[in-house]
Amino acid sequence: MLMEALPVDGTEISGPDLAALDKLREAAASIRAELAKVIVGHEQVIEQILVALFSRGHCLLVGVPGLAKTLLVRTLSDALGLSSNRIQFTPDLMPSDITGTEILQEDRASGKREFRFLPGPIFSNMVLADEINRTPPKTQAALLEAMQEMQVTIGGVRHQLPRPFLVLATQNPIEQEGTYPLPEAQLDRFMFMIRLDYPSEEEEFQIISRTTTGSQPTLTRVLAAEDISRMQELVRRIPASPHVIRYAMEFARRSRPQKQVNGTNGSSNTQDLVGKYVVWGAGPRAGQFLILAGKARAALLGRCLVTREDIRAVAPAVLRHRIILNYHAEADGFAVDHLIEKLAQGIPQA
Repeated sequence: MLMEALPVDGTEISGPDLAALDKLREAAASIRAELAKVIVGHEQVIEQILVALFSRGHCLLVGVPGLAKTLLVRTLSDALGLSSNRIQFTPDLMPSDITGTEILQEDRASGKREFRFLPGPIFSNMVLADEINRTPPKTQAALLEAMQEMQVTIGGVRHQLPRPFLVLATQNPIEQEGTYPLPEAQLDRFMFMIRLDYPSEEEEFQIISRTTTGSQPTLTRVLAAEDISRMQELVRRIPASPHVIRYAMEFARRSRPQKQVNGTNGSSNTQDLVGKYVVWGAGPRAGQFLILAGKARAALLGRCLVTREDIRAVAPAVLRHRIILNYHAEADGFAVDHLIEKLAQGIPQA
């Protein structure tokens, strides 16, 4: 099922909206400043998480242990005044351990027994799903259903999740023994796949210096949950012109092998690469996420219009887990990010 339909021409941004847009830009700068008190580096990662937050998307973080993924989530939730929970995924984790369960409780006064719902850790504004590929598909599906529907159903009763709601799931790329890789259809529900790299030499020096003392920085809350919800609505009202929407659509369409689409598939060079290395290309949800992420990025920069540059900037994080490469690509050392770069070069700018 695709996301809800997006407006083609957008809604005109009025005077009060422009003031709110300035507030969003200033708030984003304040959030970055607060995170910098604790987090060293990761500027691009922080920007992508903020884009996902304000466009109501979820992120899959891929990186080796010790790169401050948990610390980043906790610090961000503190700066935003949001509730947060961390779920450590293990092979014996059950769906009810995430969503919650019903217990039979007796009223001491009346002696009457009734079922009462105990919410699970997913009932939080920000959820860190640590090593999501360590748990069986049944438990993975419980989390991903909540991400898509923004609710859980227990005993036939629907329970709405708090708003805003952001899931940051992590995967360890260097150890796959005993894991349950997420199916491609479930990966598609994440707006971004964000890769965390090792810090630079100077950043690593600062990390060690900061974390081996007894001082703890004090964070100032920048936004409240209600403010974030209003800003999420504002982001969706930012207009995207038809030519920008078609530009985003071309990224998805040109990533598909020739047998999956009708007509041409871009330049002959790119078409040859896609035909040689790609099993499945990105679906229509990729185009939707490109536009939404482009709107959020424009808003964070204080602009009320999406440009092609916004689409190009978010394309790698949106597309890298939606383009499935074959074994020829792995044998030749051909990375999906390289293909996305070739796609960007092959799409006409006019």
